[in-house]
Amino acid sequence: MTHPAVDWSQLRHAYGPADDVPVLFDRLTGGREDERVWHDLWSALCHQGTVYEASYAALPALADIAAGRAPGDRRQAVLMAGLIVAEADAAQRSRYASRIDELAPAARACLAEVPAGEPETFVYLAQSLLAFENVPVWSQQLDLLFEEFETECPECGAAVCVLLGEYADECDAELHPASPDELTGIGARVHAMALGAGRCEVADWVTRLFGHATCPECEARFGVSENIADQAAPEQVAETAGPR
Repeated sequence: MTHPAVDWSQLRHAYGPADDVPVLFDRLTGGREDERVWHDLWSALCHQGTVYEASYAALPALADIAAGRAPGDRRQAVLMAGLIVAEADAAQRSRYASRIDELAPAARACLAEVPAGEPETFVYLAQSLLAFENVPVWSQQLDLLFEEFETECPECGAAVCVLLGEYADECDAELHPASPDELTGIGARVHAMALGAGRCEVADWVTRLFGHATCPECEARFGVSENIADQAAPEQVAETAGPR
């Protein structure tokens, strides 16, 4: 449940004072009727991907759900907490460190339970795990595995539209996937996670993300992941990487 020391009336979310947040968490039962409650929580605490002071204060409640100490959908709790933690600064991570430590194993458990045919859910959960482990860039950008995105050619500056997932054949740029045995660091880890869970399609997407692309304008070849990291916000790149 929510932290008893929190004065929610002094915190704000997307729609103003956050005193309704504990009421929403108290309405969760773990049943089908929770769908509307989760919709309201997502809308208030993570509106269009934006987080608020009340979002961080909700981490203890989300950790309780993820750990099974409170009713609610564990996957929803992990996904919401992942988005929130990915935006946390050093002070916020320190304040909620014990809760974040609890969320990481919950994320791993959720990853093992993703049904076949839900590769995007697997990627979102993997992204949440990377957020809990304080991995820069990919704790916010791993969902580019299945989203269309635009990047800038490092040679000519042209905008290049990239598709790495199911519709990679429609990508404007020619893609050159990395060989699995060439992957290192976070690329090797996510690839191994995907293969270990039987997510061969996600593993293929990872080889494209950590491979190269040819600019359709100037034909320069560039590393896709390196280009994404270079264009990420400086504070993302500056975070300390790697699992604890």
